[in-house]
Amino acid sequence: MRSGADKSSGGSQGDESREQWLARLAEQSRQKQERFMNNISERLRHPRMTTAPKHPYRGAPDFWRELDWTTEQKIDAFSDNWLSVGGHVAKLGSMDEVSAFITAKAEEMGAKFLVRQDDPTLAGLGLEEALPDVQVSVWNSDEHQPWKARAAEADFGVVQADHAVAYTGSVVVTSSKEKGRSVSLLPTVLFIVIPAERLKTRLGEVLIGLDEAGREALPAGVHFITGPSRSSDIENDLTIGVHGPGVVYALIVG
Repeated sequence: MRSGADKSSGGSQGDESREQWLARLAEQSRQKQERFMNNISERLRHPRMTTAPKHPYRGAPDFWRELDWTTEQKIDAFSDNWLSVGGHVAKLGSMDEVSAFITAKAEEMGAKFLVRQDDPTLAGLGLEEALPDVQVSVWNSDEHQPWKARAAEADFGVVQADHAVAYTGSVVVTSSKEKGRSVSLLPTVLFIVIPAERLKTRLGEVLIGLDEAGREALPAGVHFITGPSRSSDIENDLTIGVHGPGVVYALIVG
């Protein structure tokens, strides 16, 4: 039976050797790939790149290694990059000014529900007293509450940044049982309190710190926020606020 099967298999290849058969399959695959790529190129109305682009430089340029920006340079670069993607920035001198800013926005926008991280710095803002007509909730302060639902119904979310990156205009927020990811993800409007000393020049400074902390010290989640939620379909129709807050304020303190 084995010899019959072998004979049948060989007959299907005709007079081709195994090497010729594999070469023919490879050529068919290459032609199919060419047709596929040409079809994409035609649809994009862009000529295909048939040779690899030249890379005259290798590795990071010297300026990329410079990490000695002043605090003001970091604030200015972060603000420019944050604003360029539709975020809002306020430079404030103290936590009292942060509290007053959020209070004024709550009154201006008619906020009714606010959720914040369970954080001593945010507790010091005194939002509960400053906003008596707003239901202020503290993440995970009551084990019987459906906290994701509370965050989803919140008009305002208030978090403190663990880091901010000037070069990309990004904020880094970690999550834990006191600092749920939902606080920065689900409310309609997000306020991120950024102490000026937590501003880094480049993202690598943040990543090195996380790596050096070791696996056991890693937070439950590390989240990068660069302005409001921006989503686009295949036709490049931009929509704001679909997968996160549509309005995001970076409040730089110091």
